[in-house]
Amino acid sequence: MLAYCDFIADRVRKGLNNTMGDSLEPVRITEVSKVNYDLGPKGEFNSTKKTIFVWAHGKEYRITVEEN
Repeated sequence: MLAYCDFIADRVRKGLNNTMGDSLEPVRITEVSKVNYDLGPKGEFNSTKKTIFVWAHGKEYRITVEEN
């Protein structure tokens, strides 16, 4: 069965990037990281989980996309 974590994480990241600097948004997003893959210490695949880090008002937030 296919997992769509890559697709969903990409859309979330693009959506967040599109709102950066928008003065109409109630929360000012200042930075959005690249999509981080769940890899082992030698770069081996661990899971389909993807993580994005977002900075807003001086705080860091973590968004995780993973299948259940």
